Amino acid sequence: MKARFKKFFRDPLNHFLHDSSSIGITLLVCTALSLIITNWGKIGENYLAMWNYSFSGVPDHHIHLWGLDLPNSPLLLINDGLMAVFFFLAGMEIKREMLQGELASIKQSLLPVFGALGGMIVPAILFSLINKGTDNVRGWAIPTATDIAFTLGVASLLGKRIPTGLKVFLTALAIIDDLGAIIVIAIFYGSELHLIYLLGTISLTGIIYFLNYKKVAFGFWQIICGIALWYCMFNSGIHATVAGVIFAFLVPTDLLRKYEDKIHIPVYFIIIPIFALANTAIPLPEGSLAALNTKLSWGIKIGLCLGKPLGITAFCYYLVKRKWAELPEGVNLYKLIGAGMLAGIGFTMSIFISTLAFEDVATQNEAKVSVLVASITAIILGYLWFRFEKKPPLKIEAN
Repeated sequence: MKARFKKFFRDPLNHFLHDSSSIGITLLVCTALSLIITNWGKIGENYLAMWNYSFSGVPDHHIHLWGLDLPNSPLLLINDGLMAVFFFLAGMEIKREMLQGELASIKQSLLPVFGALGGMIVPAILFSLINKGTDNVRGWAIPTATDIAFTLGVASLLGKRIPTGLKVFLTALAIIDDLGAIIVIAIFYGSELHLIYLLGTISLTGIIYFLNYKKVAFGFWQIICGIALWYCMFNSGIHATVAGVIFAFLVPTDLLRKYEDKIHIPVYFIIIPIFALANTAIPLPEGSLAALNTKLSWGIKIGLCLGKPLGITAFCYYLVKRKWAELPEGVNLYKLIGAGMLAGIGFTMSIFISTLAFEDVATQNEAKVSVLVASITAIILGYLWFRFEKKPPLKIEAN
């Protein structure tokens, strides 16, 4: 009986959970399911109301409970609470790469750092130019994000067409992109600052650092302080998810891999799918295709599908031409352009920023649908670009 269970259930499940392409497949299924349910008559209305249900009975960002100010709906609990755990994982990945991985030296990090900068700056400029003079310009950061799970998932589907060096470059670029998104969220998408909670955030950070300095085993007391840190950040006016990153950077270096392994599957197969289900619950009214022909929509689509590959390729091309960096082994200009296309898969982070950039639900939904269309387009274009690559490869000749 145990042998049958292992053969027909446990082994296939383990293979699925550890296959990098499974994350993208899971997110696509959750997104499609959420869109179908949301637009299914009365069922859809109830489904949408479930995510936006107000715990206090009054639509508000906070609910006062047990003397604490907490998120006031399931959607806010997910976006402000569960997503802090996602950012905790992202923060640990960033710290480990900076200390031990591809970002550990200036020479190693130069190409992905500049690639990520180009992949953020050019989409932001294109979006801002298209939406100049409108309120939508607040969404300039939406097309700057790269979904690391989706991007690497599609890359894994392409097998040997993606050289190991290019996968490493894409991973480092996506991690730096995540760091950029975190900084953008902290600076541009907070609300009115509250000094007392900011002081609480700083104090708790200091306490956790002190506990580590005194060699107190990283565990219960640091986690309690981490929860308090999240609470102060939630009420400070800076987005609560930034607390996850701060806490990640306080994890001792020798424990990074341990904690990453512990929460990787829960984050990518529970938290992110729940995020997708909640944030893609988008009612599609009649004539919804018209929403894809607005300045906001075109800014997002052009930013992700054109701005990303253009910015990444141009910045990297300049570095290589100036001999300030070298392309990874087996990577040429053609493959670099393809990597830029795959980096145009915004999804999780772009949808998340859409919820922060706009207060109006209709505008949020328009942005989310545009992100979905742009990300699917980027997946198709990137896949076809590598699938039908021709020889000889394009090379960059250094000056």
